[in-house]
Amino acid sequence: MPVEKRMEDSRVETMHVVRPNHLNAAGRLFGGILMQWMDEVAGFVARRHTCGNVITASVDNLRFMKGAYQDDLIVIVGKVIYVGNTSMEVRVDTYKESPNGMRSPINRAYFTMVSLDENDTPKPVPKLLLETEQQKGDWQAAEKRRKMRMLRKEEGF
Repeated sequence: MPVEKRMEDSRVETMHVVRPNHLNAAGRLFGGILMQWMDEVAGFVARRHTCGNVITASVDNLRFMKGAYQDDLIVIVGKVIYVGNTSMEVRVDTYKESPNGMRSPINRAYFTMVSLDENDTPKPVPKLLLETEQQKGDWQAAEKRRKMRMLRKEEGF
């Protein structure tokens, strides 16, 4: 396994069409369905980065910005933006794509994923090579979220 990987090495993009069975009582994409799709993308990204098994540990800052409706094309993009020793943060952005290819954001969340060995014990993950100022900014923001998670854990909320 490589000692260090680029963000682009594990990037994943998936697409879904909102079908009638994906709708809630208000006729919009059910949030639980979208969360499932996002969790799957986060898992794919983490697996690509670790070349192994992973588990979702937490989800932060899940924000529903806009709704999606029947027949909308949903694009979900995920990438590793921070790595620790055995865990990593995966940013997952969701867009609604119009017929002309324009994308408008509808959701974003940050997934903490943990790398597991064959005994389901956490194992080290490859380091992350930061190549741009944007990537360095994403890393720094992820460090702040990690500190907040640790503080919430210590304080029991």
